[in-house]
Amino acid sequence: MQATSKVLMIRPVNFGYNSQTAESNAFQKKPETTELVHQNALKEFEALVDLLQKNGVEVTVIQDTPEPHTADSIFPNNWISTHDSGQVFLYPMQAENRRRERKREAIETIKNNFAVREIIDLSYFEKENKFLEGTGSMVLDRENKVAYACISPRTNIEVLNRFSELSGYRIISFHAFDKEGKAIYHTNVLMCIGQKFSVICTASITNRQEREAVIKCIADSGKEIIKISFEEMNGFAGNMLQLKNNKDQDLLVMSEHAYQALTGEQIQTLSTFCKILHSPLYTIESNGGGSARCMIAEIFLECK
Repeated sequence: MQATSKVLMIRPVNFGYNSQTAESNAFQKKPETTELVHQNALKEFEALVDLLQKNGVEVTVIQDTPEPHTADSIFPNNWISTHDSGQVFLYPMQAENRRRERKREAIETIKNNFAVREIIDLSYFEKENKFLEGTGSMVLDRENKVAYACISPRTNIEVLNRFSELSGYRIISFHAFDKEGKAIYHTNVLMCIGQKFSVICTASITNRQEREAVIKCIADSGKEIIKISFEEMNGFAGNMLQLKNNKDQDLLVMSEHAYQALTGEQIQTLSTFCKILHSPLYTIESNGGGSARCMIAEIFLECK
């Protein structure tokens, strides 16, 4: 399956701007004041959880812990991914203070509620300064076992190849840059893979051969390609995720910012594939540099 009706989300305790991640994340904006940042982010988090639950998505919410302090715990998809094989992958993170997010309590909750066959921990690559930040670094075509990944300081080809060996995914790697020529930090801000469609900022893949290889792979999988501009990407229009609900209805989750960045024609096209759900995430996006997709770790494991 490409989409699931079960997701994991982490309720933050002390969300805020993380200076350790800002160097490689052009989407982050340092706030003039930190007053109310956490409170506003928590309201945005609860609103998204509520929206998902009201639309029939099973949300496992794990309460973050005050210690160790983790400013970005709201983005769990960077440190964990689950697979219908029963595999759970734990990933190496670039920022030292983000490595604390792999908390025992969260992993135990998953093991207690879902059938885990194997936990594969790739975090040992951190000792070699090689990173792969989960489904931020990789956008997975789960049905066709293809992992799309733009190479960046947070996405290392050696770790990608190790993931490929252990998971059976074929790697389509490329280089992508924003309008200012800066390497894009995570693949999931420039593209999304749905069951029958792909949203992608092709202009960010400046190497023609790499761009054509990505487009060909998507087209060969039978998915309709919906191109977005740099401006739309900067509005987090690439950071969306297809889910299903308990009635097997297809949903497409994005932020209000992303929805407003899209054109009417793009929204109409996407609406033929999924019911669109959008929620305001402005505080989380500006301080954390991630949006709706980053906040959701899909669960493809069977319930116990």
